[in-house]
Amino acid sequence: MTYDILIDGKSFRVELTREDGKWKCVLDGREIPVDAILTRTDVLSLLINGTSHEIMREQSVTDLHYWVGTARYAAEVRDPRSLRSRKASGLSTEGMKKLVAPMPGKIVRVISPEKSQVEIGQGVIVVEAMKMQNELKSPKKGVVQKILAAEGANVNAGDVLAIIE
Repeated sequence: MTYDILIDGKSFRVELTREDGKWKCVLDGREIPVDAILTRTDVLSLLINGTSHEIMREQSVTDLHYWVGTARYAAEVRDPRSLRSRKASGLSTEGMKKLVAPMPGKIVRVISPEKSQVEIGQGVIVVEAMKMQNELKSPKKGVVQKILAAEGANVNAGDVLAIIE
């Protein structure tokens, strides 16, 4: 299986094949030894070059993000063979996008106020959860139309924090 992947606006090509019960991963033409186990729904444990990583998938109706430790990455995964995927990817930066709280927390800072121009991957809001500050980034280039949470406000996982068009 070959996938074109966009992580925070940077493009990668990943080829995955299963050989002798193990995964073979080729990232942008370079083979990388990987061992992967799905530990629970939307959580993958990866062993890459002897280093363990826990990857959590967070998907809403409009967006896909991956957490690697405390870092959150906007992602788009496309199977080049899939017309449906190509059509969806063509629409992925068009229209309104919602920035959603990944977990319960507190808004500590609004980086990009309403009506400000943002680039894909640019910080919009900082949420503090479990004593860690997480910068939520714009999934597209556009204008922050609405900020729906004020600094100091408590938010729940899934709450819409900002709208970007």
